[in-house]
This record gives sequence, structure tokens and C-alpha cells, in this order.
Amino acid sequence: MCYLFCYSFLSFLLFGLDAFANAAILNFTVRTPSLGDSNSHHLYSRQSTTTNVTAPGVISIHNTRNAEYISNITLGGREIPVLLDTGSSDLWVTGDVPGTKDLGKAISLSYAVGTASGDINTADLTFDGFTVKDQAYLLVKDTSSFSLDIKAQGFEGLIGLGPNTGSTIRDEIDNNSGDSVLSRIFSQNATSHNYLTMLLDRQGDTSDPFTGQLSISELIPGFENVTDMPKLTVDKVHRLTDADQHWQTFTDINGVIGPDGQPIKINSIVPKADDGELVVIFDSGYTLPQVPRAMSDAIYGRVQGAAYNEQGGYWTVPCDQLINLSFKFGGIEYPVHPLDVSSSDFNILDATGNPVCVGTFQPITSAFSLLGEYDIILGMGFMRNVYALMEYGNWVKNSKNDRNDPYIQLLPLTDKQAAHDDFVKVRMGGIDNTGDSAHALLPADQMKHSPISSAEKKKHYEEKVLSRWPYIFVGCFAFVLIVIGLIIWRCCVARKRRNAKKASAMGINTAGQHPQTSYANLNNPTSATPMKDMGSGQKYNFEEDPYGYSPHKNV
Repeated sequence: MCYLFCYSFLSFLLFGLDAFANAAILNFTVRTPSLGDSNSHHLYSRQSTTTNVTAPGVISIHNTRNAEYISNITLGGREIPVLLDTGSSDLWVTGDVPGTKDLGKAISLSYAVGTASGDINTADLTFDGFTVKDQAYLLVKDTSSFSLDIKAQGFEGLIGLGPNTGSTIRDEIDNNSGDSVLSRIFSQNATSHNYLTMLLDRQGDTSDPFTGQLSISELIPGFENVTDMPKLTVDKVHRLTDADQHWQTFTDINGVIGPDGQPIKINSIVPKADDGELVVIFDSGYTLPQVPRAMSDAIYGRVQGAAYNEQGGYWTVPCDQLINLSFKFGGIEYPVHPLDVSSSDFNILDATGNPVCVGTFQPITSAFSLLGEYDIILGMGFMRNVYALMEYGNWVKNSKNDRNDPYIQLLPLTDKQAAHDDFVKVRMGGIDNTGDSAHALLPADQMKHSPISSAEKKKHYEEKVLSRWPYIFVGCFAFVLIVIGLIIWRCCVARKRRNAKKASAMGINTAGQHPQTSYANLNNPTSATPMKDMGSGQKYNFEEDPYGYSPHKNV
């Protein structure tokens, strides 16, 4: 029974985890803040930042209302605006691509806003001055499944900037044309550095001194000291689920500092995380960061006037409430700008019809890791506060750095006092009332808690099982060995007992020897062997006994 259970369970793990891994990847690519309303992104007009002149090897990033970050690629000679997504690894575009070659292999990529389906094609691609021949990509001809008009939002595709192992297209192609765009760029430029850097700007902040920029194998001028920051080791997932590999690392112990200046203590769901550490993914494709529910409650639950929207799954707070939040990595504190801790970009009204702001650090639900591989997804709301360098290292073969492990370096960009002043200017009309009683946090024992749904409880239960499958495997294997050992032992004992009964029936003692004969020996006067007097005057020669009943011989 246990053997069958273990076999079935392991078969499920080996053949079923891949589906979970792909689902987790695709869930990361939330493009719009659809807080219960798929059309909410249309409630405001698009705004653009002023584009600065960029340095060679650096391209500008267009910001759509702090919800989408877009750059251009050239595919088959056509310039296409695409979303920048460090949380996935595939390239897909819509529309016509000149000179494209259809490989006749159909795939689908499921996203929160719909499904990108079509055939895998190849065409020549240029990105940030680098050109690769016959780059494989998904050509999506039907966008009707999307819940928004992506072209109206300013993009016509998506470029995944994550590890090569996360590519679905790569799994379908038997040559290197299916590798991710960055993997191919790094592989054919073997002497260059294998890193990407990203700088995201913030709309609505009048003091934001820069626009968004991206670079490959180059540093953005003015931010070169990012290389002095700690190298954060990328936490590598198990090889069976490496399709779920992301740009992820550990926080410091008690490395999330809440609005009251105290650590928010949360237990990690990742079995290998040390006490107090949390595993974090950096994902430029996620508009709103995703955190454990208890952490989201700790950030917003003590704010006066805060309310949790069960249908949408998010907190709302008064827009003039300044909320402090910081993360610690490698001993460095990274403050989050208060304009990024709550957002006024969604045109949300409370029950009385007054505008409220959305708490951007949402409870993690749809993107919850069933495999227990991460705790937090730090999307745009966090990444606007750092200049990020992501070194691909040995994720790329045959290159300068293919012997180095991947790592992440983060340069903090947010100064607490300057951010405080920005918030007062933007949200409070320049009058600093952050210290009055109306803006004070509630006592800890009055903190509000968001309800957890039955579906979310089920996910947590499934995670506890799935994330510990190596231990379950070892336990099942040990159990099988013990059962086999017990069976062998019982068989040996039973055989010994049968032999003992057989010997007893034949008159043999337990030592394997025959008892002394009780009858008189015959006298053989011609034998040289010593004879025993049997009382009749005759002698019996034991060595000539044709039946071997000698007390000195074994059966």
C-alpha cells in the first residue's frame, strides 16, 4: 500500500511539477492593475515621461502610468514596442513581421490579462544595438482573449528578460534559435559582460530626476557605483523545476521594516530559508508587488481609515497617509518611496464616494508559489527605488562569465527625507500633517486583518505538501527499505522454523546433530575401528553405517 502511494506520489511530482512551474511563471506577468475590474486601466489617460538622451549601449524606457515599462525592438525590420519583463523568458509580438519564417509549432502562453497563442516563428532581431539572426518568437495573430487593448496601451508584444530555463519556446526548438534573446546576445558576444541593468522612473513625482533606461553589458552613466553594492547570490531552484527559476534572492534576517520602524516577522514558506529570511523575486513585469497576507496586513492594517476589498483582494487607504516601508538585502537598507507604497493611479472610490488610494503591496494569491520556492514578488512598486544590475553568469554558456554564478546588485535610489518631502508636496498639498493624530498608526492590538479565502487556504495546504516533496521522497524511500528489511527478516525466521520442524521430525536436534542411537551396535570383529559393546557380545562399525547415524557427523 505504501509502495503504491509513494510510486504514485513520485510520478505526480516528476510529471506534474512542470505544469505547476509553467503556471507560476506565467502568473507573474500581470501587466495592468486590474483590481477586480478588467477595464480599470482605461479609467485614466496615458501619460509619458520626457525622454533623455541616452548613452551608447543604453536605450530609453517608456513609462505608462507606472503600470507598464516599454522599449522597442526591431524584428524583421519592423520596430515593435514591447513590455520589459524580468519575470519571464519568451518573446512574443502581434501584427505582421516582414520576412518571418513560420516553424509550424503552435504554443500558448497564459497571462493574467489573457492568452498569447500562435505559431513559433523566426526572424532577425535587433535590441539595444545587438543583432541576432533567426531569433525564435511567438507570433500572436489573435489578441481577442486579452482583457485590454494592448496596442492602445502602447505595446505590441513582450520580451522576457529572465533565465533561459524559463523559456517555453526553447523547449519546443531543437537548436539555439529558441534560446532567450539575452542568452543569444551574450553567447555571440563572448567577450562582453553577461549583465542587464534597469532603471525605472516614477510618474507623478515632480522631483524624479531621471527617465527609465535599460542597458546590456554597459552601466548607465551616473550609476556606476552599483558595482560597489553587495553581490546578492541568486537562489537556484531545484533542477526538476528550473523552469520556475527567476531573479530571486534572500532578504536579510528580519529584513522587512514596517511603518512603525519595526521588522515585520513572517515565516518563509521556502524550506531552505533560514529563520527570519524571505525569498524575493525581482519582476519588472509585475505592476503591484506581491507579499504574504500577514505582511500586507502589517503594512496597511494599522492605518486609520484602511479597508480591505475582498472582491478585488487589495487594501485601500487615505491618499494623504504616508506609509514607510524598507527592505534589507546584503546589509543595505532599501527604502520604498511612500508614493510607491500606495497608488492614486486607479481612480478608486470608497463607500462614501471619496477617492482612496490602493495599497500596492498586495496579499499574494494567484501568484502564490505552490512549490514553496519564493515568498515575495517585488514588482515595479519596489524596482522604481533601485538601479538593478542582473548578472547572468553561467546561465549563459560559452561566454566570458560562464564560470560565475548569477548574482544581483541593487543601488538604492530613495532618500527617506527627500521621499517624505515629495509625498507631502504631491499628496498633502505641501502641508506636512504626517505627525498629527489623524495620521498616527493604530495600536498593534487594533490592527485590522484581511480575511483568507477557502481557495487560498487550499493553496497553502498544497504548498506544504509540494514544497516538501524531497523530504517526502526520502521518507517513502526509507519506509520501503524498512518494509523490505522486515519482509526479508520474517522470511528468514520462517525458513529457520521450518527447517527446525523438519529436523525435529527426522530426529535431529537443533544443533544439527543426531542424538545417540538407543539400539545395540553389531559386533564386527574384522573392523579396525573401535567397537562399542552392545551387550550381546557384538560390535558395530559406525563408519560403515550406510545411513550415517553417527553422533560425530552432520546431516
